[in-house]
Amino acid sequence: MVINMDETKLRTIAQLQEFLDATPEVKFTLAAGVGDAQRYEHISRVLKRFEYRQCGKHDRGVVLAYLRHTSGYSRPQITRLVARWQENRLAPVPLAKRYRAPAAPFTRKYTAVDVALLVEVDRANEDVCGPAIAHLLRRAYTVYGDKDYERLAGLSVAHLYNLRKSAGYQKLRVSFTKTRSVCNSIGVRKAPRPNGRAGWVRIDSVHQGDLDGLKGVYHITCVDSVSEAYLLPILQAVIAQFPFEIEGFHSDNGSEYINHKVAKMLEKLRIEQTKSRARQSNDNALAESKNASVVRKHMGYSHIPKKYAKPINAFYEGVFNSWLNLHRPCLFATEVVCDKGKVKKVYKNKDAKTPLERLVQLNDRGLVKFKAGITLEDLLARAKERTDLQAAHEMQKAKADLFELFNKPKRKLQT
Repeated sequence: MVINMDETKLRTIAQLQEFLDATPEVKFTLAAGVGDAQRYEHISRVLKRFEYRQCGKHDRGVVLAYLRHTSGYSRPQITRLVARWQENRLAPVPLAKRYRAPAAPFTRKYTAVDVALLVEVDRANEDVCGPAIAHLLRRAYTVYGDKDYERLAGLSVAHLYNLRKSAGYQKLRVSFTKTRSVCNSIGVRKAPRPNGRAGWVRIDSVHQGDLDGLKGVYHITCVDSVSEAYLLPILQAVIAQFPFEIEGFHSDNGSEYINHKVAKMLEKLRIEQTKSRARQSNDNALAESKNASVVRKHMGYSHIPKKYAKPINAFYEGVFNSWLNLHRPCLFATEVVCDKGKVKKVYKNKDAKTPLERLVQLNDRGLVKFKAGITLEDLLARAKERTDLQAAHEMQKAKADLFELFNKPKRKLQT
């Protein structure tokens, strides 16, 4: 039901007050076809009829309440419209709409081509955090001069996540992850008794699973209880890969590292050996976090037989470690002192750097002692041999070739 009201008979402030008192529960809504222009005209008529400029404070309040009640505008909007009316009251049309629809839609800063490039970088680096990807996009343009990344070089971390949520990105990037079964803690708590037999291993947390009772590969932290000597060549190879001299060696309290043979090797190299303290979980938190963010992310959770340890080592030394240290950004903590005087570590977007970039900063501060025959210039030249994306693609191809060894289809037995 539509009711038309002639409110021009209301001529005094007292009549307005009586109208408001009599209709507190009545709500006015716009009829079909009534827009802002008609409501602006109504507001102008009321303000002019009651000579709003000459009204006192109380009377103005009554007029404003009447306009809110009949126009449907909020109090702030009525206040703004009345102020505009007072400025333009002598004009033929004191109130008029000052905005209109844009003549053309807003232009997009990041096109479908940019989204496709972002998808390629994300896929090659397996969706590392936003600050790291934004850093790679800047490096692609500023360091390697790829003009395709000119617009993406200025992409903020916040808008990067917006692009990841966009329909164009989701259409190009679809991934499915199988649900992992719950792993319960099963076993008897007691010291192992190998009695001179091989196959009794002590492990850390990075384990590639079991299959039919056969142990899978372990990443660095696997050692046989009666074959600890086999770990020494691996540790020597790891230490040799660092371009700078090693001053300290920290591990957990596992016997694979806390034994006389390892201690003797480290003492010969003049490397200080430290181990994690009891009830101090942060002593080795950096290594533990890398298990998930690097090893588990790229090697997964499925079983890998021990016989593939050698090709995995070759993959790490030949391709993976180079990409990880020269081309993959990570976040470095910034120490901030809070109001209570406590030192707190925070991770800012600007802290995303590749390990090589961090090494350059430390070298500028005189905190790096390079090994003989290795210079920072050689490392930088090696990083310039390929772009970050090319290095990531090379790593992904080598990893795919590696996993083909594990996933060869088994031949069916002929009956």
